[in-house]
Amino acid sequence: MSLRNRVALAGGLVVLAALLLASLVLYPTADRDLHDQLDSSLVSTASTSPQFSKALKQKIADSGGSLPFTSVLDIGGTLVQFLPAPVAAGKAELAGVSDRDVEVAAGNSPAYFSTVDYQGSSYRLYTSLFDGHGGTLVRVARPLSDTTAPLRRLQLLLVALVTGGALTAAFAARLLAGRLLRPVSRLTETVEHVTVTQDLTARMDDALTGAGGRDEIGRLARSFSAMMGSLNGSVSAQRQLVADASHELRTPLTSLTTNLELLAEPDGLADPQAPELVRAALEQSGELKRLVNDLVDLARYGQTETHAEEVRLDLLAQEVVDRAARRNPGLRLAARLPDDPESCLVLADAEALARALSNLVDNAAKWSPDAGAVHVTVDPAPEERLIRCTVTDEGPGIADTDQPFVFDRFYRATAARSKPGSGLGLSIVRQIAETHGGTVIALPSKRGARLELTLPLLLPGS
Repeated sequence: MSLRNRVALAGGLVVLAALLLASLVLYPTADRDLHDQLDSSLVSTASTSPQFSKALKQKIADSGGSLPFTSVLDIGGTLVQFLPAPVAAGKAELAGVSDRDVEVAAGNSPAYFSTVDYQGSSYRLYTSLFDGHGGTLVRVARPLSDTTAPLRRLQLLLVALVTGGALTAAFAARLLAGRLLRPVSRLTETVEHVTVTQDLTARMDDALTGAGGRDEIGRLARSFSAMMGSLNGSVSAQRQLVADASHELRTPLTSLTTNLELLAEPDGLADPQAPELVRAALEQSGELKRLVNDLVDLARYGQTETHAEEVRLDLLAQEVVDRAARRNPGLRLAARLPDDPESCLVLADAEALARALSNLVDNAAKWSPDAGAVHVTVDPAPEERLIRCTVTDEGPGIADTDQPFVFDRFYRATAARSKPGSGLGLSIVRQIAETHGGTVIALPSKRGARLELTLPLLLPGS
């Protein structure tokens, strides 16, 4: 069953239940009221029976008639019968006289209602003491059809109302559901289009995602469009990464294969150039290893979830500088750290952050001349809730044309193509920074390069 039909069925059932509940309350109430009205009319007629009896006797006497006093009189559909004293149990025209009637006549029992059959019809009968004393009974009866006929009409009306209301509600709900679910249908069509065509550029129309779509459907459409945009960007980045990685891997693999083929030739190992070929093959394999490791790190640090803990950025920076100094004994590496260690706390993955700082320092060391200096500065800014780590070197600097692209994957400036590296080091830095809610930029510098990593500062009490 379609969602539209389910909504229509649900709407019809809700209205059906509501109308049925109302009918179950209305019908017994109407039944009770009609019976109460019938009983009240019988009591009222019985209370006026003395005046009626007096007028009736006078009329009979004046006309010289012989109408029996105990006869059943039909007065406008109301039957009236008098049972003069002494009342004894037995047969009577309207209904048999029972022991209870005798008790009522004697004043030992109150007036009462009963249902009797008279001339093939059911009547509501009220038996009471005539004029409140004297042992005479008065019986007043009216047809039960006075009550059952309106109730029967009410039954038919309620059945028609419940049935018609439920069907009308179901029809209206189906029309309304069709209108409300039309955006869902368009969303479903878009999803099916993406499934069939793999077209990740598909978006919902502006009628749903624009200012007019402020309801849940509009939010769903905007979320879908945003998701498709993110997915398209992710897939495009993945394809670009695969293309760039295959291009970068092709060069060392080709060179490594060529050297190994030369060594595999007859007397290849006896060739005077064999040691040089082995050295070149080892260098190419090392480059391949670094490239694969960088690709793995780039994918790992691109995860949205990281193991975050409190990290002192000043201590981490000092450790990175000390390790880099041991690897580059010909350079002067120094760290300038703040005096207050509590102002250097960040919430981060310590391993990832150490890799980012190492990449920045190694990049600076690669471009620094012999006996050059590399400076690492940690500068907290509590008023901005940020902490900055700046790495400067004394190398040739970054050309203006290269500055916007230095953090792109596999990007290598013209001057950098003669140096070892995969072009992924700074990309990994940016990936780690963005994963931790920070940024990394290249700042203008009169001499050398100046790269700045900015992270959110973890303030005390926050």
